[in-house]
Amino acid sequence: MKYKKMGRTGLKVSEICLGTMTFGEQVNEAESIRIVKTAIADGINFIDTADSYVDGRTEEIVGKALKGERNAVVLATKVGAWQSGPAINDAGLSRKHIMREVEDSLRRLGTDYIDVYYAHKPDYSTPMEETLRAFDDLVRQGKVRYIACSNYRAFQFGEALWLSDVRNLARFDCIQTPYNLLTRDVEYELLALCASQGVGVTIYNPLAGGLLTGKHNPSMPPPTGGRFTTKRLGNMYFTRYWTDKNFEAVAQLKKVAEEHKHKLTQFALAWILNNPVVTSVISGVTSLEQLKDNEGASDVQLTKEELTACDELWQKLVPSRFLYGR
Repeated sequence: MKYKKMGRTGLKVSEICLGTMTFGEQVNEAESIRIVKTAIADGINFIDTADSYVDGRTEEIVGKALKGERNAVVLATKVGAWQSGPAINDAGLSRKHIMREVEDSLRRLGTDYIDVYYAHKPDYSTPMEETLRAFDDLVRQGKVRYIACSNYRAFQFGEALWLSDVRNLARFDCIQTPYNLLTRDVEYELLALCASQGVGVTIYNPLAGGLLTGKHNPSMPPPTGGRFTTKRLGNMYFTRYWTDKNFEAVAQLKKVAEEHKHKLTQFALAWILNNPVVTSVISGVTSLEQLKDNEGASDVQLTKEELTACDELWQKLVPSRFLYGR
């Protein structure tokens, strides 16, 4: 397993991060714990979860899995994505909600600190400075080591970094964003911003919800038990990735991978890790077999020919167009 520093910090994390969104829904507790312990034994020291996953159940499972292992891992969780209760303030990134949710996450995780605490998505009803001041307080209290954000646009992320600078607040040292062979828009501005400001980048949806495994058949409904059929988010993933154009692209990518004797999953993950701006790729799995397969991407080196083939395919998915920035 290879390790990278998170942006300009001294924090070192494995380039494969264990995602846990499947725990408690697609994967039962016992198997989830086995996956966590195997990942740690294999050198993965970065574990990603969220307060909203399965209404907090996922955090509880992660907490059980980390008993006796807490100091060995960099534990990340999130706040502010979905409604966490019936009250009007049980959502978002207000000081009230953050201060309540961090205590609930700490309790569920069975720990007294969180290594990386993410703002899960932008809250357009709360001033950015209010959110950052609440996060800064958590860092000063020792409940959080580093703060981060997810799903922010480049202008929002730039504003947050500026506010932290001029107000002398803890700053976002990492951003989590979707990025894969079928979804590359973050290359235009966000990744360049992260590179210039020394910010870590963690990637979710690296396999496009499983489409880049090459196992799905476009002429048949998605099989039950996968990301495309989960009760809570299945429809969102189906709308996001299940298109004829994407299936055509996957078929071409599979051909390129096989010509160079790579599994498509490892090829897709290795392509992301080839980008020097990327710190870690989040691998959300439902079995030990998938975990081992994804870990293998760390040893895959892609040739210039393979990288060029990926770029040419992207131009077919999103034809070249004139962009406003030069």
